[in-house]
Amino acid sequence: MEIVESILNLPVQDPAEQEFSSADLTWTKFGTAEHHDDVALIPYARVDEFIIGECSNVECPTRFHIERGRKRSMGSLKEFKNDEYLEYRLYWCSFGPENYGEGGGVLPSRRYRLNTRNRAARPQSMRGCTCHFVVKRLYARPSLALITFNERRHINKSGFVCHGPLDKDAIGPGAKKIAYISNEIQQQTMSMIYLGIPEENVLEKHIEYVQRYGGSDATVSTLASQYVRKLGMIIKRSTHELDLDDQASIRMWVERNKKSIFFYQDTSETDPFILGIQTEWQLQQMVRFGHRNLIAADSTFGIKRLKYPLCTLLVFDSRQHALPVAWVVTRSVAKPDMAKWMKALLDRARSVDPGWKINGFVIDDAAMEIDLIRDVFCCPILFSIWRVRRSWLRNVVKKCSNIEVKRELFRCLGEIVYSIWGGGNTSIALKELILDFVDQSAFMEYFKSTWVPKIEMWLSSMRTLPLASREASGAIEAYHVKLKTKLFDDSHLGALQRVDWLVHKLTTELHSAYWLDRYADESDSFLNVKEEYISSTSWHRALQIPDSAVTLDDKGHLFAKVASKKDSRTHLVWNPGSDFAFCDCAWSMQGNFCKHVIKVNMICENAKGYKPSMSFWSFREILMDLSKKPMDDSIGLDESVAWTHQMLDQIKQLVELNNSSDIGVVVNNMPLKWVSKKGRTFVGIPASLPAISSSSKGNAKNLQKNRKRKRLSRLR
Repeated sequence: MEIVESILNLPVQDPAEQEFSSADLTWTKFGTAEHHDDVALIPYARVDEFIIGECSNVECPTRFHIERGRKRSMGSLKEFKNDEYLEYRLYWCSFGPENYGEGGGVLPSRRYRLNTRNRAARPQSMRGCTCHFVVKRLYARPSLALITFNERRHINKSGFVCHGPLDKDAIGPGAKKIAYISNEIQQQTMSMIYLGIPEENVLEKHIEYVQRYGGSDATVSTLASQYVRKLGMIIKRSTHELDLDDQASIRMWVERNKKSIFFYQDTSETDPFILGIQTEWQLQQMVRFGHRNLIAADSTFGIKRLKYPLCTLLVFDSRQHALPVAWVVTRSVAKPDMAKWMKALLDRARSVDPGWKINGFVIDDAAMEIDLIRDVFCCPILFSIWRVRRSWLRNVVKKCSNIEVKRELFRCLGEIVYSIWGGGNTSIALKELILDFVDQSAFMEYFKSTWVPKIEMWLSSMRTLPLASREASGAIEAYHVKLKTKLFDDSHLGALQRVDWLVHKLTTELHSAYWLDRYADESDSFLNVKEEYISSTSWHRALQIPDSAVTLDDKGHLFAKVASKKDSRTHLVWNPGSDFAFCDCAWSMQGNFCKHVIKVNMICENAKGYKPSMSFWSFREILMDLSKKPMDDSIGLDESVAWTHQMLDQIKQLVELNNSSDIGVVVNNMPLKWVSKKGRTFVGIPASLPAISSSSKGNAKNLQKNRKRKRLSRLR
């Protein structure tokens, strides 16, 4: 648009409507190339009609107040320019400029409230709106007014609509007439909308829960219906692209969702991008299920397809399902960068529960900084083999054509892992594997390029760290599969390189899915959701298979048969008892830990001639290493005895808890744990006490004198 440098070149606009707004005017750029504003020239007599029309904005209805004004008298200027003012008034939307909302602040120069009649009804309604314009009555032409619009949109400093129907946080003056809607009801309604449940069903459930608090009033039902429709409209209109530039868009999202962020570091020349996301509900679940329990990491999701890889921290809920409690979006795995977000996450949990502590941290990547995790969380590290197993099985199925070759190749890969406790030479076993399957060129090319250079590091981690159980590995894998299904949908392939899209999907659809799962399970509602949630892991699906459906090969222990009721067929599980067992079902062919393998291995644990699980084998080797400490190594012997007794006590408590029908008996038998005097004092007395005034000191002295006189009178 051409920039006009003189007001004399501006046309005078006089719209035919009785009341008009900025949308009815043609705006011109006025000023210089470096600094220019949108201006329009109208008759001064129609300024009030313009303000009334601007207040009647359908999307953001408001009122404007005079924030600042100045006047001159005619003849006061001997020399003047064409744009000098006779009267100057700065009009500001009454929802600003202060922000009394959450995270807002009052202007530092505003010591008092302006005494204007057209001010907003209450200061509490101000939300930091930046919409404002200037009206100048021209000194050279007093019959005309120059309108300069500095910000036409009703947005706050973060660029979001801050009042009106398009503001998703708006409450409105009729809030007192609406029935009570708790955070739980609101989250339930949002979750159902995000998951695509029909609006009729959402409305039915919402009204049902609202009527528990507000009664079965027709007005309550009507307002609840309006609330659901408005919420649905806001969710449908919401978009991940707050700005065309992805980096600017994610900054705007961070500014708006500070409560859901535990760490944020923008990209710079020295620092990489790090975004740590944790909603209030996730924090509650982390404190609840993570305390004195395990935390696991799905550490390298989307490393090839996403702009920044995603690391998810998981806890195991009451059904031992993996529940995401934090997401970290970053490409950096450097120790200083990981330390930043890990410490921030731990501090956030301890801000809720100062005594919060975990018993173990499960990793799935041998390249993770083990020492850092030990230093930050002060707990043992466990290793889960689910990622190795899944990667190998997927590529065996994909790159080998013969089913018998697939079975044998996957068994040999498992033998290499099992050999770390048998004292075998890993390099020799790898050479033999490559020679035996040299005709499988596609798989061998993948294996040599991807795994051979780093397999020693992975096997070393498996040898030195305790291995996580099959149940834990299956739960982590179930979360990984669900995350992959949600994100890698064909309709979203074009948005994978945008961080704002990833954050939007995590905090809306995925978060809502897990919230509704937990709510359905604990409240015993949404029975179909609850059933799907319970059977979402292969471990729980395996528990539904009866023992009679499994038939073992007693002669060679080569295979097992599992009769399936669902598809009325029998599935073959080769190499039974091993964590690298191979099943011919469709779920296993996708690289997953299937229910048939888990069920067969459960049966094999109590049968003779089968290998124990890798987690049990790892645990046994650790105990054997502790018992083999030499007697003359006194410090090492002390450490072995201490660790052994600590594990023995915990095992005894778990056995007693599982076998007891009355938890009260177990609690009464536990030893008392006394809190230190310092800790009791700290809890009982505030950290900082207000200074005692001189008058209160005088009162205290008089009180002491009166008490002393009473004691003396009693003695007399």
